[in-house]
Amino acid sequence: MKQPRLPSFLSVPVVLAAIPSILLLVVALVMSPIPTLLGLTTFFIVAPPLLWLDRLEPEPWSSKIHTFLWGAFVAGFVSLVVNTTVSTLTSETVGAVASAPIIEELTKALAIVWMVRRREVDGLIDGLVYAGWAALGFAMVENVSFFFLAEEENMLTEVFIGRALVTPFAHPLFTAWSGLAIGIAIRRRKPLWTASWGLLIAMATHSAWNGAITIAESESGMVVAGIVLLSFIALFILTAVGVIVLRNRDQKRYNMLAPAIAARYGLAPDRAQMLLDASKRRDVRRALSTKEQKAQLDAEASALTRLAAMLDYDGMPSPEHESRLVTALAMARQTGPS
Repeated sequence: MKQPRLPSFLSVPVVLAAIPSILLLVVALVMSPIPTLLGLTTFFIVAPPLLWLDRLEPEPWSSKIHTFLWGAFVAGFVSLVVNTTVSTLTSETVGAVASAPIIEELTKALAIVWMVRRREVDGLIDGLVYAGWAALGFAMVENVSFFFLAEEENMLTEVFIGRALVTPFAHPLFTAWSGLAIGIAIRRRKPLWTASWGLLIAMATHSAWNGAITIAESESGMVVAGIVLLSFIALFILTAVGVIVLRNRDQKRYNMLAPAIAARYGLAPDRAQMLLDASKRRDVRRALSTKEQKAQLDAEASALTRLAAMLDYDGMPSPEHESRLVTALAMARQTGPS
């Protein structure tokens, strides 16, 4: 008799961490509904750029949901326990500057590693996408706790503006380094430990940010606060430019590979070109009348772009990896035109 399996958007760590996490969120919702609901604001600000980034080589929704839940529950709960313990035994400053950056970035990075384990990460963009979803899940839960405490101190408006509106991309920017490093390691077929430099940078930038915020909260910290905010804006702009460059690079490469991919996998050249071009695919998708047709197009595009990424990065892919992606492409094409 086969043991029942969890759906792909769940895993044992996510389920175990979700139990106490959801209980805490329910308590927070009952005691302070407004701060808890305000925590959702981060999702509506950060999710759209992540969806845009993922449009070129769409990752499975089940994988993105799992990564989001990992960030919210696994990283959120483990970090809460560790940071609270460290702050209690030492001080809040040590907890913020030393403990939080280490445990939070480590647990968020493990969400990306889990996707590597599932063979969902094919390159740089994938690493950034999963880093973003893990960071978004974590940031939402963390914001709930900050807003909860801020309401008790009559500082909810100020904290909400600072965390949800001014710096909603803080956690995604930190964790992006881990995702970038893991994506590079996968692309170059290197062991995951070679991506540790990204985790270290994520921890260092997170620690510097928390340290600067701690100084800025002092009476003489207005200058530091200004410098921190300007530095954050500069980092955000540089990261955004870098992501756009990487995405455009991949789009050009996929367009160039379209004829060869069409011949290799038995597709009409025009359809392969459309599936691999995010702009053309978006136009075709808008013209479809049913959700089923759109879902089929998304599945086929996802499978084909992952094959394109594999050929672009690997050149000579492993038969096992290619066979798995070809099977996914065949399954997607069964319900749509060839």
